[in-house]
Amino acid sequence: MFIILLKFSDNKSQANQFMEGHKEWIKRGFDGGIFLMTGSLQPKLGGVVLAHNTSLADLESRVADDPFVAENVVKPEILEVTPSRVNDQLTTLLG
Repeated sequence: MFIILLKFSDNKSQANQFMEGHKEWIKRGFDGGIFLMTGSLQPKLGGVVLAHNTSLADLESRVADDPFVAENVVKPEILEVTPSRVNDQLTTLLG
């Protein structure tokens, strides 16, 4: 499982210009069964994605395809997590 932090860079002002492409990138992640959750980092720091069912190498490639990353609107950080205990509602994440 992976947590992807997409923190705004100095190029944040161009986010609106690439928003549709970023939304399509998110849609592809959900459609492909890779993304479990997306959301905003508060206060207005960027975004976060929870991902699974992929390798680190494939995820790095996928993240590089995000227009926000390609256009330096955000700087990505990928954290790999091995869940050891979860709430009963999330047991499928233990794989």
